[in-house]
Amino acid sequence: MTETREITGKTRVLGILADPIAHVKAPPGINRIARQRDRDAVMVPFQISPETLPQFADALRNLKSFDGAIITVPHKGPMAALCDEVSPSARAIGAVNVIRREPDGRLIGDTLDGLGFVAGLTVAGISISGRSAYLAGAGGAANAIAFALVDGGVSKLTLANRTRAKAEALRERILGLYPDANVVVGNSDPSGHDLVVNGTSLGMRPDDASPLDAARLTSDMIVAEVIMEPAMTPLLISAETAGCRIHLGKPMLDQQLELMADFFGL
Repeated sequence: MTETREITGKTRVLGILADPIAHVKAPPGINRIARQRDRDAVMVPFQISPETLPQFADALRNLKSFDGAIITVPHKGPMAALCDEVSPSARAIGAVNVIRREPDGRLIGDTLDGLGFVAGLTVAGISISGRSAYLAGAGGAANAIAFALVDGGVSKLTLANRTRAKAEALRERILGLYPDANVVVGNSDPSGHDLVVNGTSLGMRPDDASPLDAARLTSDMIVAEVIMEPAMTPLLISAETAGCRIHLGKPMLDQQLELMADFFGL
């Protein structure tokens, strides 16, 4: 058991919404940050079924001791539609992964997956400005990462997805928010890019297909993951063998927790 602040009638409540929920890892991190910042707040898990999410969102508007929540599978998209206000990037992505309750009861949504990923790179001393980036994936976290890479100033972003239409749709959404961005749809070949990112879940299981053609990796590339378990995915092992600099998935979560705490006002 970890040490927690004693809960009183003044304690502010934060939640994480998921279904199922036993696998979530964020509450200990947020609670640790709350202690470090000397905030009287606690995050607890809320297992909410998809069909009851609208009623639960309405209840949160009236829960005066509630400050916000992390939103995860399967609620990211539906919650975006239930918020009273969302950020421009979250609107373009069509999903939120955090909500905040304002004093008047309004729910404000945002997505911090991409910002957390870029912040993790920054902490590791990796600047994305002016780099060409290749992103495998066009759903889930990859959506947010794509927007964050463009916002962070990459010179070119290549989107690659097994279903090409999803990559093309993501490109159009990015250009709707960043009309001058250099965004193209590619294939499994990451050649010619400075930064190669796996934004898919491929690599979590030993029998997964590779998210890209790892034989095309070269030693001048930085190869980054969003997967946290295992820490060393087959892609990262291949990248290390090719002499690439590698970047693990965990810094994305670590930095995103700090951003989430800021968003909640901790």
